[in-house]
Amino acid sequence: MITPLDIQNKEFKRSIFGYNAKSVDTFLDEIIIDYERIYKENIELKDKVNMLSDQIRQYNTMEETLKNTLVVAQSTADDVISSARQKAENIINDAELSGKKLIDQAHEDVRNIKKEYESLKREIYMFKARYQSFLQSQLIALDDFYKTNEDEAIAEEIIVEEVDNMGA
Repeated sequence: MITPLDIQNKEFKRSIFGYNAKSVDTFLDEIIIDYERIYKENIELKDKVNMLSDQIRQYNTMEETLKNTLVVAQSTADDVISSARQKAENIINDAELSGKKLIDQAHEDVRNIKKEYESLKREIYMFKARYQSFLQSQLIALDDFYKTNEDEAIAEEIIVEEVDNMGA
């Protein structure tokens, strides 16, 4: 490959009429071949640079898109976490409120049951007292009945005895 220094240092042989044309043509042919090769290589390298620049732009765009996606994903994750925490707090608050209502209702039910129990105890006591009173009055009535019957039976016996004594 011919270097710029080779071109600068190249000396052509002189002939009578100047430089040797064949030597100059040969050198020019070599320069043309090398120049064409370098020109093509330069074009290929420029194309490669353009292609690589395009790829870099694509990668930069992709990188930016990924960054934006990550930011959106992080934001979405933060929103989801925040929403989940809020829902959890709501569920806990609802459960606590529901539990408090159940406990309050249970306390109210216990108070009502105690009132009903006390009421039933009073009714049983009153029933027992009435029934006892009723039984005692029935016993007194039976006693009176038997006493009256005994008195009548005794009176009849006395009458029968007197009648027997009178007739005897």
